Amino acid sequence: MSQSRFYITTPIYYVNADPHVGHAYTTIMADIFARHHRQRGEEVFFLTGTDEHGAKIARAAEVAGRTPQAHADELSAKFRDLGRELDASNDFFIRTTDPEHVAEVQRLLAILHARGDIYKGSYGGWYCTPCEAFYVESELGENRTCPIHGTPVEWLEEDNWFFRLSAYRDRLLAHFDAHPEWVVPTPRYNEARRMIEQGVDDLSISRSQISWGVPVPWDPDQVIYVWVDALFNYWTALSYGAGDDGARFWPPNLQLMAKDILKFHAVIWPALLMAADLELPERLAIHGYVLKGGEKMSKTTGNLVDPFPFIADYGIDALRYYLSREIRFGEDGTFSAEGFEARYTGELANELGNLLNRTVSMIDRYRDGVIPNDHGRDADLAREVATRQSEIRAAFDNADVTRAVEAAWVLVRALNRLVEQRAPWVLAKDPDAAADLDQVLFSLAAGLQSVLIMLWPIIPTSAERALASLGHDPTQVGLTQAVWGAGIAGTSVTSVPPLFPRVEGRPE
Repeated sequence: MSQSRFYITTPIYYVNADPHVGHAYTTIMADIFARHHRQRGEEVFFLTGTDEHGAKIARAAEVAGRTPQAHADELSAKFRDLGRELDASNDFFIRTTDPEHVAEVQRLLAILHARGDIYKGSYGGWYCTPCEAFYVESELGENRTCPIHGTPVEWLEEDNWFFRLSAYRDRLLAHFDAHPEWVVPTPRYNEARRMIEQGVDDLSISRSQISWGVPVPWDPDQVIYVWVDALFNYWTALSYGAGDDGARFWPPNLQLMAKDILKFHAVIWPALLMAADLELPERLAIHGYVLKGGEKMSKTTGNLVDPFPFIADYGIDALRYYLSREIRFGEDGTFSAEGFEARYTGELANELGNLLNRTVSMIDRYRDGVIPNDHGRDADLAREVATRQSEIRAAFDNADVTRAVEAAWVLVRALNRLVEQRAPWVLAKDPDAAADLDQVLFSLAAGLQSVLIMLWPIIPTSAERALASLGHDPTQVGLTQAVWGAGIAGTSVTSVPPLFPRVEGRPE
């Protein structure tokens, strides 16, 4: 039986400004999914990267006094560095300036052109350069402003090449109706379906007034519209970033993105794939905005949160945990220093970190550092472990990271209650309670081993340190290792410094 595969993508990030915590959120969520599916024994391909063409890049480069390529090189490197800081395990980092990507985009567009899905026409409309998108009058804000950025739009008229998007309306609706969970959460599915139902216009897929982009292969005086260029990255990366048989990963199992790019991914992207005779992704998971002060973070509003001070002070696992736990996946959520510190101190340090330290310390003191055998008296807790593992699998299958973390944390709190209820320090004083003490120490170690493996996708470095302190090989984090008591009796524990040490002060 062949190994199952899992292909997950982030959107590729636009290199017009430095990365912020909104970019970190998407990358961390994708990494958590990728790690969980690796735990299942699946062959995972995790893709992220940068989108580097278009008018916005050209203008930003001009302001900075450098070429668009030099500008893209510098900003792309920052996004690559962000991934390393976030402990992201992506298998490839694509850049839309990669020559292999450019060639494959041109090949695909030439096919669509030859089939008659692309034609020459004229277009005029209100254009937002930050969005790299046209808007109709009814979509604009007050005083003809962009509905996303709130900045003024400009009227553009061009002779361009058009994709017959309208010809795919019925096929798109049929796909939505046949796959009611194709877009999650449900409100985003309904929103995308309404966009199609209300009618879709043909899409201008080239620009004549821009030079920084992929040239149209049959008309080199024009460049391909940046969004079309960008969307195809999910396919092109497999041709040169996933080995000799990269196409085996197609189609994507899960594509993550924020809600502001829903239309591009849920309407335009599937139509392009239909035209190219490529299978559609299995699921699009749309998350909300990371907010600061009730507003979406953006360079325009100046309310960005820099993730790096939080990583420097608290560690990357703390940021990964906070974003997973605090912000319900699929909904908007507010990032605050106060909320971060509360989760860090109350849950990571006090509930998980102290639990590990107490467990290791008691095993060291009462059983010479060796985890005792299971006397079979905690069958209920063993069943609880199995139940929570099933819940975590189901949560990931439903693209709900937050619910997966919540399920794991039920176990963390159950183990803390076990300590208080059984009071091992009291049992240790009674020679007749030796078997009871063995049981509680075993159950704490076994429960911790299971929950740490379940939490590994969220806090990988901390989970590995904690597992090693329990005598568990930290490289063995497959879900088969998370079953109750798997190989833990008789192993020796080792004390480690606090997983989540106290932090004096906090970044703003």
